[in-house]
Amino acid sequence: MPPGSGLDFALTEEQELLRAEVRRFAEERLRPGLAERDRSHELPVAVLREMGEMGLLGMLVAEEYGGAGQDPLTYCLAVEEVARVCPSTAVTMSVTNSVCQWPIQRFGSDELRRRVLPELAAGAEFGGFGLTEPGSGSDAGAMQTVARRDGDDWILDGQKAWITNASIGKWFVVLARTDPAAGKRGISAFVVGREMPGFAAGAPEEKMGLRASVTGSLFFNACRVPASHLLDAEGQGLRIAFATLDHSRLGIAAQAVGIHQRALELALAYARERVQFGVPIVEHQAVRFTLARMATELAAARTLTRHAAALSERSPEAGRLASEAKLYASEAANRACFDALQIHGGNGFSEEYEIARLYRDVRVTTIYEGTSEMQRLVIARHLLAG
Repeated sequence: MPPGSGLDFALTEEQELLRAEVRRFAEERLRPGLAERDRSHELPVAVLREMGEMGLLGMLVAEEYGGAGQDPLTYCLAVEEVARVCPSTAVTMSVTNSVCQWPIQRFGSDELRRRVLPELAAGAEFGGFGLTEPGSGSDAGAMQTVARRDGDDWILDGQKAWITNASIGKWFVVLARTDPAAGKRGISAFVVGREMPGFAAGAPEEKMGLRASVTGSLFFNACRVPASHLLDAEGQGLRIAFATLDHSRLGIAAQAVGIHQRALELALAYARERVQFGVPIVEHQAVRFTLARMATELAAARTLTRHAAALSERSPEAGRLASEAKLYASEAANRACFDALQIHGGNGFSEEYEIARLYRDVRVTTIYEGTSEMQRLVIARHLLAG
């Protein structure tokens, strides 16, 4: 960390008020019907529209483009509170905020920003990010989707996989090869709309967790995209993608912290109520030690995440910090859900208990926006370059 970059981790009054408002909203509008939406794979669209009206779906977008103009730390606070109640809604919120709107604002033309960002920020439409393909995940340079110039348009052909908001989104940041001979330097980024000719979305995937979010494939069959929808310049796609992922990993870290918080709450409440050998199980040392570890790792994950968020736009180490936060927070949250379910014993294996859903939902946090293994590579690359 560069000299003079010490942080005061106390939240401002405005941040505390927003965090409290989002927690209240999540409890009142997202918690009712949570288990049923998980069973029916139902996205709470009406609630998401309300979140748009609150400014939660355009938090990082400048006010001139219809957004709330918030900083990354405030954004992470909101994601954490939504994830504490409904991780499915949190990932929908995170994707449309970060991997869609952030690169458009950062790398798009003013005309493109004014056309796309206001309706995304308002929650009138949703967005997504098209990088992963059936044959390329962590190896982004192996993508097969191609784009060729045709007059004032680009023609895209290919497929993207595991895209959040696939069948409900209107705008997607999509990576494609524009110069196959140039390898990784021949990849460009485009903003593609669902109404463009040749665009199609596949049916939602049947997922292990996050069932109340929409994940699917995108198909491009001679999809015609205006040249003005190219982000930055031709050949800058991977640079844009990596910068976007460096930023969006903050949201996944915050999501993991929110899930971790709820897992600890559930474990503590159950341990106080469940009686074995004549006393509540919270009186047993083994359970107390587990709760203590969960609480300590939660504090560490939250601190790492807030630290990375606070420095994300003013530190040369922002990418490493985001990877460290995402790596630690996601793995700690997975441990917390494992331990919380273990404390529940056999009841934790029942879908009647909330911890069963959290156990399924948390698993993907170590996979998307870059696996834990990729985060370790990113962190090591930064260390070796220093």
